[in-house]
Amino acid sequence: QVQLVESGGGLVQSGGSLRLSCAASGGTFSMGWFRQVSGKEREFVAAISWSGTSTYYADSVKGRFTISRDNAKNTVYLQMNSLKPEDTAVYYCAAGGYTNTRVSQYDYWGQGTQVTVSS
Repeated sequence: QVQLVESGGGLVQSGGSLRLSCAASGGTFSMGWFRQVSGKEREFVAAISWSGTSTYYADSVKGRFTISRDNAKNTVYLQMNSLKPEDTAVYYCAAGGYTNTRVSQYDYWGQGTQVTVSS
Protein backbone atom coordinates (compact mmCIF):
# COMPACT_ATOMS: atom_id res chain seq x y z
CA GLN A 1 0.00 0.00 0.00
CA VAL A 2 1.39 3.36 -1.07
CA GLN A 3 1.08 6.31 1.29
CA LEU A 4 2.26 9.87 0.79
CA VAL A 5 2.37 12.34 3.66
CA GLU A 6 3.19 16.00 3.06
CA SER A 7 4.47 18.44 5.65
CA GLY A 8 6.10 21.85 5.84
CA GLY A 9 3.32 24.15 4.72
CA GLY A 10 2.44 27.32 6.55
CA LEU A 11 2.18 31.10 6.41
CA VAL A 12 5.10 33.12 5.09
CA GLN A 13 5.61 36.69 3.92
CA SER A 14 6.21 37.55 0.32
CA GLY A 15 9.87 36.95 -0.54
CA GLY A 16 10.23 34.28 2.12
CA SER A 17 10.98 30.58 1.86
CA LEU A 18 9.43 27.27 2.81
CA ARG A 19 10.47 23.66 2.33
CA LEU A 20 7.82 21.04 1.77
CA SER A 21 8.47 17.37 2.43
CA CYS A 22 6.67 14.30 1.16
CA ALA A 23 7.36 11.02 2.93
CA ALA A 24 6.50 8.02 0.78
CA SER A 25 5.98 4.41 1.75
CA GLY A 26 5.24 1.35 -0.33
CA GLY A 27 7.65 1.82 -3.20
CA THR A 28 9.96 4.09 -5.17
CA PHE A 29 8.34 6.20 -7.85
CA SER A 30 8.73 9.20 -10.01
CA MET A 31 7.35 12.05 -7.93
CA GLY A 32 5.62 15.31 -8.60
CA TRP A 33 4.37 18.38 -6.76
CA PHE A 34 1.12 20.02 -7.77
CA ARG A 35 -0.91 22.85 -6.32
CA GLN A 36 -4.52 23.86 -6.30
CA VAL A 37 -6.44 26.99 -5.46
CA SER A 38 -10.08 26.61 -4.47
CA GLY A 39 -12.26 26.72 -7.57
CA LYS A 40 -9.39 26.14 -9.97
CA GLU A 41 -7.82 23.08 -11.53
CA ARG A 42 -4.86 21.38 -9.95
CA GLU A 43 -1.67 22.53 -11.68
CA PHE A 44 1.77 21.10 -12.12
CA VAL A 45 4.63 22.60 -10.12
CA ALA A 46 7.64 20.27 -10.34
CA ALA A 47 8.57 16.64 -10.96
CA ILE A 48 11.59 14.42 -10.38
CA SER A 49 12.54 11.02 -11.73
CA TRP A 50 12.96 8.06 -9.37
CA SER A 51 16.75 8.36 -9.63
CA GLY A 52 16.69 12.11 -9.11
CA THR A 53 18.66 12.77 -12.29
CA SER A 54 15.80 14.43 -14.19
CA THR A 55 13.73 17.34 -12.95
CA TYR A 56 10.98 19.45 -14.51
CA TYR A 57 9.41 22.73 -13.47
CA ALA A 58 6.45 24.87 -14.36
CA ASP A 59 7.54 28.16 -15.91
CA SER A 60 5.91 30.05 -13.06
CA VAL A 61 8.27 28.55 -10.47
CA LYS A 62 11.44 27.99 -12.50
CA GLY A 63 14.43 29.58 -10.80
CA ARG A 64 12.59 29.91 -7.46
CA PHE A 65 11.61 26.33 -6.56
CA THR A 66 13.83 23.27 -6.38
CA ILE A 67 12.65 19.67 -6.22
CA SER A 68 14.94 17.01 -4.78
CA ARG A 69 14.73 13.58 -3.22
CA ASP A 70 16.49 11.37 -0.71
CA ASN A 71 15.69 7.77 -1.60
CA ALA A 72 17.35 6.48 1.57
CA LYS A 73 14.64 8.35 3.47
CA ASN A 74 11.92 7.82 0.85
CA THR A 75 11.32 11.56 0.94
CA VAL A 76 10.87 14.19 -1.74
CA TYR A 77 11.37 17.89 -1.04
CA LEU A 78 10.21 21.11 -2.60
CA GLN A 79 12.36 24.09 -1.63
CA MET A 80 10.41 27.25 -2.35
CA ASN A 81 12.26 30.57 -2.36
CA SER A 82 11.20 34.10 -3.28
CA LEU A 83 7.60 33.19 -2.59
CA LYS A 84 4.86 35.36 -4.03
CA PRO A 85 1.21 35.77 -3.00
CA GLU A 86 0.21 33.95 -6.19
CA ASP A 87 2.01 30.85 -4.88
CA THR A 88 -0.72 30.54 -2.23
CA ALA A 89 -2.41 27.16 -2.67
CA VAL A 90 -2.77 23.67 -1.27
CA TYR A 91 0.30 21.73 -2.36
CA TYR A 92 0.06 18.02 -3.13
CA CYS A 93 2.74 15.46 -3.76
CA ALA A 94 2.05 12.62 -6.15
CA ALA A 95 3.70 9.36 -7.15
CA GLY A 96 3.62 7.64 -10.52
CA GLY A 97 5.31 5.23 -12.85
CA TYR A 98 7.17 7.82 -14.91
CA THR A 99 8.09 11.47 -14.68
CA ASN A 100 5.57 13.79 -16.24
CA THR A 101 3.58 16.96 -15.73
CA ARG A 102 0.01 15.68 -16.02
CA VAL A 103 -2.31 15.16 -13.08
CA SER A 104 -3.95 12.18 -14.75
CA GLN A 105 -0.68 10.24 -15.01
CA TYR A 106 -0.04 10.05 -11.27
CA ASP A 107 -1.45 7.10 -9.37
CA TYR A 108 -1.08 8.14 -5.74
CA TRP A 109 -1.66 11.43 -3.95
CA GLY A 110 -0.99 12.91 -0.55
CA GLN A 111 -3.54 14.79 1.50
CA GLY A 112 -2.11 18.21 0.71
CA THR A 113 -0.52 20.96 2.77
CA GLN A 114 -1.57 24.62 2.77
CA VAL A 115 0.92 27.29 1.75
CA THR A 116 -0.13 30.91 2.28
CA VAL A 117 2.04 33.81 1.17
CA SER A 118 1.06 37.20 2.52
CA SER A 119 1.84 40.43 0.70
